[in-house]
Amino acid sequence: MRKIIHVDMDAFYASVEQRDNPALRNRPIVVGGSPDGRGVVAAASYEARKFGIRSAMSARKAKQLCRHLTFVRPRFSHYQEISQKLRRIFREITDVIEPLSLDEAYLDVTENKLKEPSAYRIAVYLRSRIKGQLQLTASAGVAPNKFLAKIASDWEKPNGLVVIPPEKVTQFLEQLPVEKLWGVGPVTARKLKAQGLHTTRELRSLGETELIRRWGKFGRFIYELSNGIDHRPVSALRKAKSRGIERTFATDISDLPTLLTKIEQMSESLSHTLKNRDLKGRTLTLKVRYHDFNTITRSHSFSSPINDESTLRDTAVSLLQSSTKAGEKPVRLLGISMKQFPSSEGDTQLSMENVWNHEAGEDANEKKT
Repeated sequence: MRKIIHVDMDAFYASVEQRDNPALRNRPIVVGGSPDGRGVVAAASYEARKFGIRSAMSARKAKQLCRHLTFVRPRFSHYQEISQKLRRIFREITDVIEPLSLDEAYLDVTENKLKEPSAYRIAVYLRSRIKGQLQLTASAGVAPNKFLAKIASDWEKPNGLVVIPPEKVTQFLEQLPVEKLWGVGPVTARKLKAQGLHTTRELRSLGETELIRRWGKFGRFIYELSNGIDHRPVSALRKAKSRGIERTFATDISDLPTLLTKIEQMSESLSHTLKNRDLKGRTLTLKVRYHDFNTITRSHSFSSPINDESTLRDTAVSLLQSSTKAGEKPVRLLGISMKQFPSSEGDTQLSMENVWNHEAGEDANEKKT
């Protein structure tokens, strides 16, 4: 029986800012862009969440929900430094670590460096080390698999610790809403509920055969999850699938020379990021979103992996110029990304992480997926 811990830092960016600035403690704060422009909420403190403020919400909307909200500019290099310290704490316990973002990871502690048989005691120790070394709180879930551990860590946030022992799995899942199942988003949840399937118990009662008849392979998948079955391993090597930068401009840009300058700056930044992480990619993709939210993409594949600034810049510029509407229609957002990294590179990079930068009235989104 595996012993999995899912660790999730509580409101990570916002908590770091409150830790570092006592004047922000116990106050609703948002880490993100300005509400006077097109800023976006990167993180909200728990005090802010009480007003319905969530990440990815526009800063303007957040301000409307809470008039006395404090906005803090993000410091991503600082968050990355803290994340590295957090990772070192994880490695005191196990090397089988699957990072999901700067502040979230799975740990397989079935065999661990502490020689401790109790995953619960390991989780207590882990949270104590995080609090003592980083002065931050983390929520943790302990369970026989990743699916259950993830649900458990979110069950009593913030600063919670929930254990789902093997003998309690069925009881825990009895009234779990279908939207809590991994892979069930809002649209799928609505479809399931339209068929009278609101909880995992109702999925189980319908039976695997019927779920497969209605949903195919997905039916088998949600049947297994509704029974607490998840065979996915904790993968210590997560390959970076893509890395890129997006910028939403404070005001739409209509002239091509300005757009070309922006894409050159982004190429320089992307090249720097790739080199710092020893990554080279084979396919560069340009993304252009116009003022009416119509979005296009253009891609170019190289014969061999690259990360040098001049090639990135020239290719990105060529892709932008090949877009017939660039310079004709106002542009709201530009983005470039690199993908198709060789299998020998990038295996330990973080994935599924959205990082929001805010510079000179712009919102830059560095994506690591």
